[in-house]
Amino acid sequence: MASVPTNKHELQLAIQQVFDKILVDYEDIPTNLSRTLGIEGNVKGTEISVSDTLAYLIGWGKLVIKWYRLSSTNQPVDFPESGYKWNELGKLAQSFHYEYRDWSYGDLLSEFKRTVNEVLSLIDSLSDYQLYGLAWYEKYTLGKMIQFNTSSPMKNMRAKVRKFKKNHGVT
Repeated sequence: MASVPTNKHELQLAIQQVFDKILVDYEDIPTNLSRTLGIEGNVKGTEISVSDTLAYLIGWGKLVIKWYRLSSTNQPVDFPESGYKWNELGKLAQSFHYEYRDWSYGDLLSEFKRTVNEVLSLIDSLSDYQLYGLAWYEKYTLGKMIQFNTSSPMKNMRAKVRKFKKNHGVT
């Protein structure tokens, strides 16, 4: 498989493969460590928890779905999200952490699974042309925007979660 997906099948595979791996890592983490700080945050000098990494991935997955839903009904899309500019992604990440701060670890895991399945269903409903045949946001195709905001951050978070597990003796 190409390192950067260029068609529907590669995109589905990229998301599914990293999702399967990160899910194993998340499921290894005991609930009592799920809110322990120790992972480098998206804002310089901050630390977040494993639960916050899930909130981040859920938040971006839900944004992808929202963007598509709005654009497919010819409604304006406020990229990346209403009230945030592309140079404020750290603040947007913190809003995801805040939104899910009271959720249990088990509920976050369930919501993460649901969100990824929703993204995969969306991809499944689209053609290669819809995903990669035309610019969807500025110069980017929809497939590229999905990848930027699902499989890429999952890979990044997986490395951080694995480091957290190692530092906390979770095997």
